[in-house]
Amino acid sequence: MGENQDIIESLRETSLSKLAEISSLKAWDAFRVEILGKSGALTMQLRSLSKVPPDQRKARGQSLNQLRGELEKAFAESKALLEEKALVAQLESEAEDITIEGRLHSAGTLHPVMSVIDEIETIFSGLGFERAEGPNIETVWHNFSALNTPEEHPARAEGDTFYLPAKEGEERAVLRTQTSGVQIRTLMDRKPPFRIIAPGRTYRNDHDATHSPMFHQCEGLVVGKNLGLGHLKYTIETFLKHFFEDSTLPLRFRTSYFPFTVPSLEIDIGMRDKKGHFEKWLEVLGAGMVHPQVLANCGVDPEEYTGFAFGMGVERLAMLKYGIDDLRAFYASDLRWLRHHGFSAFRAPIFHHFENKQ
Repeated sequence: MGENQDIIESLRETSLSKLAEISSLKAWDAFRVEILGKSGALTMQLRSLSKVPPDQRKARGQSLNQLRGELEKAFAESKALLEEKALVAQLESEAEDITIEGRLHSAGTLHPVMSVIDEIETIFSGLGFERAEGPNIETVWHNFSALNTPEEHPARAEGDTFYLPAKEGEERAVLRTQTSGVQIRTLMDRKPPFRIIAPGRTYRNDHDATHSPMFHQCEGLVVGKNLGLGHLKYTIETFLKHFFEDSTLPLRFRTSYFPFTVPSLEIDIGMRDKKGHFEKWLEVLGAGMVHPQVLANCGVDPEEYTGFAFGMGVERLAMLKYGIDDLRAFYASDLRWLRHHGFSAFRAPIFHHFENKQ
């Protein structure tokens, strides 16, 4: 009995002594397994109880169980202490010195195209227009036929338009060459009267300093009763004078031809030199009264309703207003150019008034 008690006391002293010296959770876990694990020293002592004489078995079992409880408590206290020390060390290593000067981050800007679209929408919303959208991939009917565009029109040529491979039994599709398809869809889906603008991407097979295979247009459509050229003229004048922030902006309306409007007009603005003197005319958009056949194609009675439409290139307006001379720069992804021509997302909004410029 004395020998067995000596083994238990030795195990207690050795275990508590080594446990006090452990300084890491990894070493603690390894020592726990060594003493209390399935093959640990204390576990093996408990398993050997069957070999102890029956008259000594109970007393030895009680002593071993008492030791097990004592060691489990000691291991738990040791683990808590080690975890606290590890957390303190982690916090110290990850601490940020908030007295250090902050790091500067460059702020992003709005692309000129997006900014100009915002300007256009803001002005037209003040005139009672709402935004309408449509798909980038259009049917030939929506893109050409419904707009009264003849089969032999140059815009339908393969060299000018991006056609998609035709699916068997279906009409050939195109990447829309204008956002006029949105006007057609609106005419078919809604009952007049309404006023819409349709900004969005368009695609044409052209690429140089003033043309891009992908560019942005904004088209407008107003349909109602008893509309005439006076309503069209007022709308265009109001928009251009607000957009260019010049109430005395010279404007010129010239007769033209578009298959979807009659009469058709092209609108020029007068450019001034640095001294404010008139220099030259520049064309900025096309417009006209909606052709009766277009209304009829969409199920709108041309005897009851009239309308006017207009369209403008967003990049062209941006180039004129902000002095950008190469369309290709818009999509070159040059950060220096974007920082120079970009706009803050937090700039003041556009208001529907302007001062006279003498």
